[in-house]
Amino acid sequence: MVDLKRQYENIQDEIDAAVLDVIRSTQYINGPEVKAFQKELEAYLGVKHVIPCANGTDALQVAMMALDLKPGDEVITTTFTFVATVEVIALLGLTPVLVDVDPETFNIDPEALKKAITPKTKAIVPVHLFGQCAHMESLMKIAKAHNLYVIEDTAQAIGSDYHFNDGSSKKAGTIGHIGCTSFFPSKNLGCYGDGGAIFTNDDALAGKMRVIVNHGMEVRYYHDSVGVNSRLDSIQAAILRIKLRRLDSYAKARLQAAEYYDKAFANHPGLQTPVRSPFTSHVFHQYTLKTTGVNRFKLQEYLMERDIPAMVYYPVPMHMQKAYDDPRYRKGDFPVSEALSESVISLPMHTELDKEQLIHIVNMVLDGMEASKV
Repeated sequence: MVDLKRQYENIQDEIDAAVLDVIRSTQYINGPEVKAFQKELEAYLGVKHVIPCANGTDALQVAMMALDLKPGDEVITTTFTFVATVEVIALLGLTPVLVDVDPETFNIDPEALKKAITPKTKAIVPVHLFGQCAHMESLMKIAKAHNLYVIEDTAQAIGSDYHFNDGSSKKAGTIGHIGCTSFFPSKNLGCYGDGGAIFTNDDALAGKMRVIVNHGMEVRYYHDSVGVNSRLDSIQAAILRIKLRRLDSYAKARLQAAEYYDKAFANHPGLQTPVRSPFTSHVFHQYTLKTTGVNRFKLQEYLMERDIPAMVYYPVPMHMQKAYDDPRYRKGDFPVSEALSESVISLPMHTELDKEQLIHIVNMVLDGMEASKV
């Protein structure tokens, strides 16, 4: 799905030199590379504060801890997402409230969100799925009307631009009260291990989160709050600095691949290509098709047998997961998410896709659609 080897080979000299520099410096934790990456990411995003941390899941957890949410408080998010979004809500003793998604963009449905708000609701976690922003202008208006916090999960959409009705734009993750991202290797901005970051324009929240990620400690050995151990190490920061400089060009390469796929599948009756929202750019963390009239798993198997690693994100929505079984929800409650879980398939999408590969993938998908008809 992602050709990390070829990507590394194209920047190998810079990466190798940067990693060796960190090793020679012996400043492995919170060293100069971490501080430099923090500043460069702040500048790229146009945000006041970036707090590096150990991974994207920690980023979400630290964000919720900083908001002083209490057990029993309700946090609304989508049922069509990776588990981390819901996992941290449950881990903190909060109550996950799940809502359905828009059938075209797969992002959280603002109208469904409105209906889910109760007096116990304290926060909303929109997930910018597959590379484009949720409808943040609508979500922020809802949040303001109900005095709710907004935590953006932008692990799949870093670098995406959100366009407001007044003509202004902001980067994904910088619109809500807090933004969170992951630097997992397969992400658009990925390191060579685990990593994450939190963004905010709120000075007070930034201060709290910097303390939380460092064992609740502002002054060494003096712990004024309960914290965690969640830090981005210097080697990963050095790698991320090099890749951040290329993030926009990486997004352009992904877009070009997506446009090739779009044209190839445009007239196929059994395939719906990704819909682009008019208010956001799409950085294509995933290229996800909706299928009809085929056995989706048979299609996936057909492609895998031909060395095309097609994936299904996500085969089981959160409300149907055993770990998050909840008497409030049952099969059929979220028809859009359930239909997507049975029909979507994602194709290889990365910065190193070349014309020959794209032609091969397209031909195999079209052949596979014929072979997988029901």
